[in-house]
Amino acid sequence: QEQLVESGGGLVQPGGSLRLSCEAIGFNLEDYSIGWFRQAPGKEYEGVGCISRNDISTYYKESLKGRFTISRDSAKNTVYLQMNNLKPEDTGNYYCAADRSIGFVCADYDVRSEVPYWGIGTLVTVSS
Repeated sequence: QEQLVESGGGLVQPGGSLRLSCEAIGFNLEDYSIGWFRQAPGKEYEGVGCISRNDISTYYKESLKGRFTISRDSAKNTVYLQMNNLKPEDTGNYYCAADRSIGFVCADYDVRSEVPYWGIGTLVTVSS
């Protein structure tokens, strides 16, 4: 079964770091552009950032630049989201999405109905 599986979430104190993983099961992630999204409690989905299929380009939500980094390990069929200096407002469920084109995975809104692959999510809680 083809699917995306996120992992790496958890409870972290403000100022701490987490690295989230997005692993593709049953298909080659190299063929896809990948986006990370999040949904805070009671709020709409928002885009975090994205990486192009050829890894030439990465884009980030303006407010997250400098703290979040997206990278890809093709050997592990996995894309990562490194999050540093975490803040309580970073709390939420984090999801990855995959699409052959870059448009939707770099969006700043709910694209679950627009992309072929959307992960199950991993919860990040930033709290002291």
